[in-house]
Amino acid sequence: MAQILIAFASAFWLGILTSISPCPLATNIAAVSFLAKKLIHQRIVFWSGISYTLGRMLTYAILGFIIIYSFLSVPSVANFSQKYMNKVLGPILIIVGLFLLDILKFNIRGLSVSQEKQDNLAKLGIKGSFVLGLLFALSFCPVSAALFFGSLIPLSLKYKFGIILPFIYGIATGLPVSIFVLLIALGVKSLNYWYKKAVEFEIYARKITAVIFILVGIYYLLAYVFLVL
Repeated sequence: MAQILIAFASAFWLGILTSISPCPLATNIAAVSFLAKKLIHQRIVFWSGISYTLGRMLTYAILGFIIIYSFLSVPSVANFSQKYMNKVLGPILIIVGLFLLDILKFNIRGLSVSQEKQDNLAKLGIKGSFVLGLLFALSFCPVSAALFFGSLIPLSLKYKFGIILPFIYGIATGLPVSIFVLLIALGVKSLNYWYKKAVEFEIYARKITAVIFILVGIYYLLAYVFLVL
């Protein structure tokens, strides 16, 4: 039971960290603010924002489900995962940790959404907002890509119940966005202040998470590769 709770909590935290990372957070705020300008009634703005959030959540959940199910449905890959995942997870966690500390860097190009497409989707209201959220979720930034592909997927492959973790991750990615959606719908003028606070919190949270990743990665190396623990 403790193992399950730790895995669920880890997936949830990775989702929160992804959502408040500067690039995804800025994209989310820009998208929701864009919808708020295009839509007149607060009620429509609120539900459009929720729809946008659900689009992001569902994309992460389904993408993770497909990747994990594809891996586990191939017997050779599933056997490799069960046999060697603990050995592979150590180096992966260390690399992701170094990346989160900005010691390692890489560039990634995600799916781009033109201004014209955004305008057309905004005109569709709630349905268009859902599609916009889906598309923006596929616009991976380096940090979100590292957390999703470098941490969540290996973590999910490690456990038999791992196929559930992307759904928990997807839900967590939507929570901070939902809060900002509510604030925008209510017309909160101090939104910029809370945005800056979220960015500041993300910096410390990312560094703490990076250190934990590196320490856990070192433990996995010592325990499962070098067999000294």
